[in-house]
Amino acid sequence: MARMTKQSRQPRRVTPRGRPGPGGGMVGYVDPAPEWRGTSVQVCGLWPFGAGAGSPMVGVPLGRDLDSGATVCCDPVSWFMRTGLLANPSMFVLGRPGLGKSTIVRRMALGLSGYGVHPMIFGDLKPDYADLIRAIGGQVITLGRGRGNLNVLDPGESGRAATRLTGDARHRLLADIHGRRLHMVSALVTILRSAPPTDREETILSTALNVLDDRYDARSGRVPVLADLVRVIKDAPEAVRAVALDRGDITRYRDITENLEASLTALLGDGRLGGTFARPTTEAMKLDRPVCFDVSGIDDSESLLQAAALLSCWSYGFGAVSAAHALADAGLEPQRNYFLVMDELWRVLQAGRGLVDRVNALTRLDRQRGVGLAMITHSIDDLMALPAEEDRTKARGFVERAGMVISAGLPPAELPQLTQIVELTEAERRLLVDWSTPPAWDAAHGRRADPPGLGNFLIKVGNRPGIPVHVDLTAAELEINNTNRRWNK
Repeated sequence: MARMTKQSRQPRRVTPRGRPGPGGGMVGYVDPAPEWRGTSVQVCGLWPFGAGAGSPMVGVPLGRDLDSGATVCCDPVSWFMRTGLLANPSMFVLGRPGLGKSTIVRRMALGLSGYGVHPMIFGDLKPDYADLIRAIGGQVITLGRGRGNLNVLDPGESGRAATRLTGDARHRLLADIHGRRLHMVSALVTILRSAPPTDREETILSTALNVLDDRYDARSGRVPVLADLVRVIKDAPEAVRAVALDRGDITRYRDITENLEASLTALLGDGRLGGTFARPTTEAMKLDRPVCFDVSGIDDSESLLQAAALLSCWSYGFGAVSAAHALADAGLEPQRNYFLVMDELWRVLQAGRGLVDRVNALTRLDRQRGVGLAMITHSIDDLMALPAEEDRTKARGFVERAGMVISAGLPPAELPQLTQIVELTEAERRLLVDWSTPPAWDAAHGRRADPPGLGNFLIKVGNRPGIPVHVDLTAAELEINNTNRRWNK
């Protein structure tokens, strides 16, 4: 009894929750240690209590890591050029509508423009990027019936660049210009006919373009249009007759070129494509600033015109990129890199024949072209909906070859297809499904609450653990991210 009394008089030991017993104080939980965030310069004196972030602090600041609260910086160009984390500077973004896919890409485009990488949108179908490009001092080129024209025979900046080059560099650029113009005229004929021109017709077109260049060289100061190409074929010069194999018979020549002449005439203004591609270019693209081709004025019901506009923008835009690289290689201009955004990829791929091949080639050559690439769509099903098995296989390769995959909320049915391409843990799959939960009704304000997954994304690079990040917009970004302006929201 005497021993127990002695023990009871001893002060009780203080535990992490406080001092137990009478006169003490205990808490039900332990407060986490306070944390502060700072640069390595600011927190260097706190050694050894400083801890680095779990993700690279290189690239465009996106938001907070949902697990650690650390700042997440990420974009495909910086992670490829500065950290070597990616095998190629591309990313694939997918998720349900309304969760912020375009928003995270606009954040990257905005940040990269600050790093000197020019964002380029070769066909904004909504538009989602025109306001951003204007806000950062870029160029917005509007195309569509009565809105703006793009002459497919206009070499644009490529032609002006060729006049500054000499020797082999000039020869290569002129050959590239010729090839692009031939490809574009052939593509427009293919869209009209739903079948490509024959080998003989393509040879006739190529020779006619050479004759056209002789008639309208740089000294003439005039850029030819499609009507001039039709006139060359009608004039039947000897060079064109030779490749048409008319055997010296002008009547046979007329018969051979009749279908081609009819298709080209249909492009001159009264046909289904109107005069958008047959009139002089309304506004030339500039090489030294961000660019957006706004094709949102083309109605979705005009699928042929939409496909032709996208093809023309791509051909014209990549021609300008090639010219910029040629000038940089010759030491006449600084080396520039570009960030190409393809939003609503499913509409691009389904807009017309040949676009799958163009995207496929781009995803394989983006490193050589000095172009970072962002592809955005809703789901893997968008890619699997292409009519041809060959195109579906190519489209699946877009995701497989992407340097990183960024996912917003996805429905459960989408995950089996995605996990066949991107390795996801069980926790990551649950996260994506939870983010896709429909929003609740806000009875207090009589409106729909924000979706629970709004602004949340999972960044996956290869088989590495995913980085969950939440993106918040700054006040300056809110206005240029308003995609519901028509609804005044």
